[in-house]
Amino acid sequence: MNAAQVIDRLKSDPLFRSNLTAWHTLPARPARFSGFPEALNPKLVETFQKRGIHSLYTHQADAIESVLQGENVCVVTPTASGKTLCYNLPVLNRLMANPQARALYLFPTKALSQDQVHELTSTIDDMEVKIGTYTFDGDTPASARKAVRSAGHIVVTNPDMLHAGILPHHTIWIKLFENLEFVVIDEIHHYRGVFGSHLANVLRRLKRICAFYRSNPQFICCSATIANPKEMAERIIEKPVRLVDNNGAPTGEKHFLFYNPPVVNAELGIRKSSVMEASRLAANFLSRDIQSIVFARSRLRVEILTTYLRDAVKRLGKDQNLVRGYRGGYLPTERREIERGLREGKIMAVVSTNALELGIDIGALDVCIMTGYAGSIASTWQQAGRAGRRSSVALIVLIATSAPLDQYIIGHPEYFFEQSPESGTVDPNNLIILTSHMKCAAFELPFTEGEAFGLDPASTAEILNYLAENRILRKVRDKWHWSADAYPAEDISLRTAAPGNVVILDTSDNGRVIGEIDFFSAPMMVHENAIYLHQSAQYTIDKLDLDDRKAYARPVEVDYYTDAETKVDLKVLDRFQEEPVGGAIKCCGELSVTWLPTIYKKIKFGTHENVGWGEIHLPEQTMHTTGYWIEFPEDVAGQDKKSQSELGEALHALAYTLRQVAPVQVLCDPTDIRAQGMLRAPASEKPTVFLYESLPGGVGFSEKLYTHHPRLLQAAISLLSECPCKEGCPSCVGPSLEAGPHGKSAALRLARLALNT
Repeated sequence: MNAAQVIDRLKSDPLFRSNLTAWHTLPARPARFSGFPEALNPKLVETFQKRGIHSLYTHQADAIESVLQGENVCVVTPTASGKTLCYNLPVLNRLMANPQARALYLFPTKALSQDQVHELTSTIDDMEVKIGTYTFDGDTPASARKAVRSAGHIVVTNPDMLHAGILPHHTIWIKLFENLEFVVIDEIHHYRGVFGSHLANVLRRLKRICAFYRSNPQFICCSATIANPKEMAERIIEKPVRLVDNNGAPTGEKHFLFYNPPVVNAELGIRKSSVMEASRLAANFLSRDIQSIVFARSRLRVEILTTYLRDAVKRLGKDQNLVRGYRGGYLPTERREIERGLREGKIMAVVSTNALELGIDIGALDVCIMTGYAGSIASTWQQAGRAGRRSSVALIVLIATSAPLDQYIIGHPEYFFEQSPESGTVDPNNLIILTSHMKCAAFELPFTEGEAFGLDPASTAEILNYLAENRILRKVRDKWHWSADAYPAEDISLRTAAPGNVVILDTSDNGRVIGEIDFFSAPMMVHENAIYLHQSAQYTIDKLDLDDRKAYARPVEVDYYTDAETKVDLKVLDRFQEEPVGGAIKCCGELSVTWLPTIYKKIKFGTHENVGWGEIHLPEQTMHTTGYWIEFPEDVAGQDKKSQSELGEALHALAYTLRQVAPVQVLCDPTDIRAQGMLRAPASEKPTVFLYESLPGGVGFSEKLYTHHPRLLQAAISLLSECPCKEGCPSCVGPSLEAGPHGKSAALRLARLALNT
């Protein structure tokens, strides 16, 4: 059975259709072609024609022509539209004309790098020319690194390796930096928030070193569809960019379904588990030999779904290896094996986090199931693009969770299908991120008087003097030199603001590394007695050593997984902006956030019921970040004839709702923003709802929320008003035990007060 036949079956299934809020069909679209630019080397054109590419899509020809004319370019077209040719053709053309020229390719993940090198090497072999193309990342053997530095015409890496493994050692990369003509940045939409802010500073360091070696590379950027690709690319590379978005690639027919699991408790508004529904639907496709990808919002959900689907395959009498999980923390060899298995059709279902959202070649998948909204319109379309990549008929099913964000999107399909994707936000001048990279830049080359690094020369000098006062730098005449013993890049993670990852060791197997997790997530995920899941295998954590960045695990067999809870305290350090709005005051400023994991719950597989709990004994952690908050009048409880406890529940309910709709207003991951309701905030002594960024220093989301205050409150009011529950549920204000018996109506009144409606 193929995807088209499955779609016909679903159309005639009244029970399935009764839970749909949208069935959106995207018609197939033919290709629009253009010829190869005349300036390309005839041998290069001949090679691609032999490979079956006799003409280019319109966007490919436009992009290549612009690059050949010396412009920086940003190509924005959907998944599987052939963006790779937009940079490979002009780069190969230049390398054929000048064998001394060099190019640097940056991809956000190692998997993408491996994918690109395979494609490039195959093309170069067909050309019968000598162009060295090598991957340089953490998996590159030490014995091969010298060859990459000396013979690599195209060096394929990721921002992390450029940051920590190439720029600090530029003196042994002279051949690359003296002759660097192109820097390719693929999936630039992925570099939003903290990752993009870090990348912008890494590129500042790169351009600084290039200037030292008298080179001035062109930038070629590629992106999936977002609202502000040109602005975002120019903010990251800090150069003018030509936007190419006239997509000429063909697309197959796609059926995009919004599925809301049935309500199992109407009074409490509780719906059937999205994980169980995704598992049931995916198992149905597996039984019909239809290859599919299932996306899940977290590592834990990936492992739970993988476990359920493997059990389903076993019941069908098939090999359990037809189903595999895929997420960060797996070892590189494991990830490559899974990618290869998908391309070769040996794996029929893969359950993944957004790690497979990017353009890794995993073959032609027929079905994409999303267990929960991806967090943004752009990411959702990226995930949907993984199905039907060969212009075939494809089925995409978004299964909503009970989370308010999911319920808002599933209840407003027109918002998703009729609105353009969100804008990407980066803040290269975030003080913590900027200062960290100035340390790295000083290690690479001394700063000189009057030099600017992102900021104006005076502000740059102010930070350099601060570092000199703390004996990190030393000023001699008109130059600042690195003087500390430490190697700065090692302590800076581009993915988070945390200093490095925690590795997870299997103590039953001589301390074998089975995975890793970022430092800030470790207390929640791998605390003592936590259950860590890896490819559906279960491990219990015996010890977490945050100082040594290690978690010690051993295999177990239990029928539950764990989920941790934290206690959070907030203090306002500085107010950047404030303005009266309606009967409240909206504010934006700097916050001190202290959090402490307190307990963990044991959640039973299958039923998802709470079967126990335990305490977590770890030290509290503090960070400074930026936030947006709403202050209500001190007498708001009296105005509304509410007790203090009822007001506290209403604030908690509104905070919960706002946090869920906030990612719709700013392009960010739901985990980038956290929320807290306080009956009496320490600084103002007023009832307050805080939304704050979960990364030190923040990266600009708080300012956006402050600006979009009316839209944010309107979205919250819409969600609360239209939720079918009586007085609050997990789909609008959170669990009734936390929101109270009247949390929904009270939160709605507070939201209207803050909006003056």
